[in-house]
Amino acid sequence: MSFTGKNFPNITVSAIDYLGDNLSINIFEKAQQENKKVVLFWYPKDFTFVCPTELHAFQEATAEFEKRNTIVIGASCDSNEVHFAWLNTAKDNGGIEGVEYPILADTNRNLSSILGILDVKEIEHPEFGTIAEGDAVSYRATYLIDETGKVFHESVNDMPLGRNVKEYIRLIDAYTHVQQHGEVCPANWEEGKDAMNATREGVASYLSMN
Repeated sequence: MSFTGKNFPNITVSAIDYLGDNLSINIFEKAQQENKKVVLFWYPKDFTFVCPTELHAFQEATAEFEKRNTIVIGASCDSNEVHFAWLNTAKDNGGIEGVEYPILADTNRNLSSILGILDVKEIEHPEFGTIAEGDAVSYRATYLIDETGKVFHESVNDMPLGRNVKEYIRLIDAYTHVQQHGEVCPANWEEGKDAMNATREGVASYLSMN
């Protein structure tokens, strides 16, 4: 199920921060209450290989997201205790020490199931009926959510494929431009480039100049 153009699920999930504080976060309500955009990115497992590179990449970009009134939140199906252990493991030992944004602990898989991003499927067992096949961990799913709690971008990568964090910054810039100016952003648009009016004339004018 796609949530693009719809409200993000109004559900509260346990989380933890680098100080070890246990939190309860409702992404939909947080966006509205703080009047901020949210980038929520899911990864499969703590203490793995591609995952720490992504968490560090998002940490390195937090200042750029903050400039854009955007909160960064990570998420997986690991527990708060496992998250905190990973947060206290040195970077040169595969850990994410230095990551300061909160990480959701969707251990009951409620939110990831609603989003439909779990690597799991149901199969029929001849003796036990319907059972789950797969690790029941999340794909590398990313959601960009606006200040009203509406999703304006979502994407899902398979396990081996790390994300390009700069692309999410570009998408936030583009969406903010639409919010502020009412123009639409063409292919490969970046901040500072021309956008266009959503009319035949606007498209023709844009194409004639580019």
